[in-house]
Amino acid sequence: MRRNMLKPIAAVTGSLALAATLSACGGNSAASDEKSVTVYSADGLKGENGDGWYDQVFKDFTKKTGIKVEYVEGGSGEMVQRAAREKSNTQADVIVTLPPFIQQADGKGLLEKYTPQGADQVDGADKAADGTWTSVVNNYFGFVYNKKDLKTAPTTWDELLDGTYKNKLQYSTPGVAGDGTAVVVKAMHDFGGNKPAMDYLKKLQANNVGPSASTGKLAPKVDKGELLVANGDVQMNFAQSKTMPNLGLWFPKKAGGKPTSFALPYAGGLVKNAPHSENGKKLLDFMLSTKAQQQVSSIGGGFSARKDVKATDENAIALSKVMDGVEIFEPDWNDIDKNLQTYVEDWKSATGS
Repeated sequence: MRRNMLKPIAAVTGSLALAATLSACGGNSAASDEKSVTVYSADGLKGENGDGWYDQVFKDFTKKTGIKVEYVEGGSGEMVQRAAREKSNTQADVIVTLPPFIQQADGKGLLEKYTPQGADQVDGADKAADGTWTSVVNNYFGFVYNKKDLKTAPTTWDELLDGTYKNKLQYSTPGVAGDGTAVVVKAMHDFGGNKPAMDYLKKLQANNVGPSASTGKLAPKVDKGELLVANGDVQMNFAQSKTMPNLGLWFPKKAGGKPTSFALPYAGGLVKNAPHSENGKKLLDFMLSTKAQQQVSSIGGGFSARKDVKATDENAIALSKVMDGVEIFEPDWNDIDKNLQTYVEDWKSATGS
């Protein structure tokens, strides 16, 4: 997840200029009858070739409602920053990011309370207690490796310190990309705290190529052999592996421990004072509909956010095997949201970034 360079896309609407929608005045009543809805989202759910979950959902939504979806893609942190800058003249109707950025959006007062239809089937840990956001696609943090150049996947964090990985390893930037922030979260868990995690990441920096605002751009580099290892997430990388034959998924562990991961869901919320709030509500309802949730694995390569949707398609079976034996922990997102800036500054200091 998660570009820093913004990528506006007129999804579904063909040649309709995104700028026309974004130039409209903000506010609940402004052009409330217009048949459009604007989504600010982290990357990963839209296919490079128009074959992603968003592509199908937006197409079906427009066919059913007549509402065109305008789509703007960027890093999770950048999407929140953009929405915050536009607070006095709101442009987005719906925002979708990874944690802890959805909590950050909530803390900045950017989200309107709204409980989408079907949210009662989403686990409590995957939605806000105050009703400001709800997970629409479940996902897990992970790493990728090049299966052609590495006969077996790495298993431990310590292996990545080996000279084999010098200038062949890269992870996206914490504080900018959701998956990059997840590297810090997982390291803090696996190493038992902030300081030991930073001590490790300081050592790892000797092999790190450097910052990357986009996690999504790392997998192609791994597939081509430009990198041997990079960070990512299961949904995005599983979907990418369909067209990238050298891409393998793995989960680092501490020496003597078990491979670990944690839920990193795509969480959606209605933007406060959205120009088309009613359309935003309809889209969130549609994303959580049974049909759309059944397509999360079959089309998107992810995990349904609804516990009553039991996927049995080929992708769902393969995803279950990917997660087999991986220990799932639950981060303290409230702590991470509260202290995110401190952790990012500690990371910058440790790595010289």
